[in-house]
Amino acid sequence: MPKITRVEIFQVDLKPRVARSDAIQSFSLQETPMLRLFCDDGSEGTGYSYTIGNGGSSVIALLRDHLAPRLLGKDADMVEEIWKDLFFFTHATSVGAITSIALSVIDTALWDRRCRAAGLPLHVMAGGAQRRVPVYDTEGGWLHLRPGEVVENALAAKSKGFRGVKIKIGRPHVAEDVARLSAVRKALGAGFDIMTDANQGFTLSEAIRRARHFEALDVCWFEEPLPAEDLNGHVLLSQSTSVPIAIGESLYHPSHFREYLQRGACSIVQVDVSRVGGITPWLKVAHLAETFNVQVCPHYLMEIHLGLCCAVPNATWLEHIPQLDDITTSRIVMQNGYALPSNLPGLGIEWDWKAVERQRRAPPDVIAISRARSKPAKTASARRR
Repeated sequence: MPKITRVEIFQVDLKPRVARSDAIQSFSLQETPMLRLFCDDGSEGTGYSYTIGNGGSSVIALLRDHLAPRLLGKDADMVEEIWKDLFFFTHATSVGAITSIALSVIDTALWDRRCRAAGLPLHVMAGGAQRRVPVYDTEGGWLHLRPGEVVENALAAKSKGFRGVKIKIGRPHVAEDVARLSAVRKALGAGFDIMTDANQGFTLSEAIRRARHFEALDVCWFEEPLPAEDLNGHVLLSQSTSVPIAIGESLYHPSHFREYLQRGACSIVQVDVSRVGGITPWLKVAHLAETFNVQVCPHYLMEIHLGLCCAVPNATWLEHIPQLDDITTSRIVMQNGYALPSNLPGLGIEWDWKAVERQRRAPPDVIAISRARSKPAKTASARRR
């Protein structure tokens, strides 16, 4: 029974290397809440999550003040038990983005420790279903780019071996989106996959209108066409078009995915390990989708999603958006347009701890069992807040 004795919580801010924009926002900073947990048998694990520019301090506060103290003394092998305990403990703030992101930080750390202790990589520990997964690139298709730039970036991605590209849509008029997509289709040919992403920017009527134009371009999917809370709108849209409807990055619990799948509101699930609350619920969603014969193509977090995609049989695409290069020594290996999972024990991420220390927003909050009283004790940095 490996007992958790110490937890460290901190945040790293990472600036994207290219400008990122979509139909509703610009992405200028990735806040990366992180957590390290240590056990009395010498094992440890590191977990992380992200926010797009704001909310990171709220995640840190929730971890520091409420969730991390409940980890002390727990059996780190009991991952599902811990997840359920923390989920019900945060009943007043669940289901919601901040709580799910915080749960993900803890759950990914628990899985990292579990894999390292077992000497197995994540993709084997979580299922071992695939040895590779095809990759598409998103970095060259941001909404602020001109059509010529999008085409140039798509051609560059194809030359690097990527098997598809994502193009952001949501220009003021449908003709602008069609011009961008048509230019890419003409340049890359019929055998190259094009994904589209509206980032919840359309009304139902506009989404139906645009989907009609996208059908002729044979796009791979129409991602987040409507606000995620508009379940019935997604049902009606799915019934009106042959374009696959992709959802998931803005859903925060497996039950949300169940409702979409039961009502035929989507045909591609893009469950995000950070948004859904960690690896534990991510696997539930992936296997749920499998029972509906629906593919999983997760959103973002490629470094951890690679292992998860290879753990389940119905994952068909990995999204390429580099996010951790500044604070890790590991890199994803690609061969012929496919990403290969790491065979190292753990999540497949090797942290550069000196780089992490340089880019931390503040010294870590440390919560540990006091030797004298066997009760949680906080460092001075935690008590000051």
